[in-house]
Amino acid sequence: MKLFVNLFCHDIAQQLRFYQALLGLEEATHSRSPIYCALASPTFQFGFHAPPAYGLLSLSDRAPASNAKGAVTTYATFMLDSAAAVSEATTRVQALGGRVIKGPYATYYREWQAVVSDPEDHVFRLSASELPAGVTAPSLQLPQ
Repeated sequence: MKLFVNLFCHDIAQQLRFYQALLGLEEATHSRSPIYCALASPTFQFGFHAPPAYGLLSLSDRAPASNAKGAVTTYATFMLDSAAAVSEATTRVQALGGRVIKGPYATYYREWQAVVSDPEDHVFRLSASELPAGVTAPSLQLPQ
């Protein structure tokens, strides 16, 4: 199985450049159209739809107002190879036009993780299945 995840975006070219620079993925040039572009790896494709795609998918009634920020209802997690890769990528997010929301930090499930957003404020996580040397996982603290 191969997973394809797509974001609706206002500027698909800008989004493609942001994620390509951040994650080092190649463009899936065979998928490019005037309203779609994507990055790919052997196991997934991460795509960017322009606003006209809402209509093509019969989702016009679910399209947000122009440039509106909505509730976060879903997000991607990019599993990187190491805690150092998470820390390094997190430092590049702002330089590429994104925003660091939280991170990097140790999770209770022993991952090194950052919560960030892209230039259009889509939230995603950068994570690795390891902690940096000397960092211990905290215990789970649920909000009251």
